[in-house]
Amino acid sequence: MGMTDPIADMLTRIRNASRARHQKVAVPWSRLKENIVKVLIDEGYLKDQKKVKATLGFGDELIIQLKFDRENRPIIGGIKRVSTPGRRVYVGADAIAPIRKGLGINILSTPKGILVDRTAQKVNVGGELICSVW
Repeated sequence: MGMTDPIADMLTRIRNASRARHQKVAVPWSRLKENIVKVLIDEGYLKDQKKVKATLGFGDELIIQLKFDRENRPIIGGIKRVSTPGRRVYVGADAIAPIRKGLGINILSTPKGILVDRTAQKVNVGGELICSVW
């Protein structure tokens, strides 16, 4: 039986690994997941990513390096899936609400690609609200 929400699975793996203070986590690769992780790296929530062949099974894996502060606390305080396969959430450029009064980010899937909420508002484009990170 297949997975119904692979994005939520990736976010949960990142959340659990950072709370357990693991340095890296492996998730099954997809282009959408890779683009979401690139946005998180650009925003400073993650260190690095690398696409490798899967050790078990077939396909590719995405190895994500997590980021911690000087006291070994995770940089990601929380990560939440907003739009799910059963309930899609779409927002316009003017309706994107700030997360934690601007201290967090929303990640959107737009016609211009995977963007952060600030960038989406700057180019005046809305889309599907994938997740929130703080």
